[in-house]
Amino acid sequence: MTELLEKAIERARALPPETQDEVARAMLVVLDDEQSLVVLGPEEKASFAKSLAQAARGEFASDERMRAIWAKHGL
Repeated sequence: MTELLEKAIERARALPPETQDEVARAMLVVLDDEQSLVVLGPEEKASFAKSLAQAARGEFASDERMRAIWAKHGL
């Protein structure tokens, strides 16, 4: 193992368990593992399902709404 990888793993050991899992998922994706980088919770899955249903019905944000969103974030 390289010194840099050892340093990264040592730092990861100090993280909370949930964050360690996120780091592990990212590493596995980089290594072409079968696991997903992001694991969605029930609320996130429901939100995506709602968004996909809105898109299927052709319900999209207006240009005015999009400009407001971009402006809110200084873009």
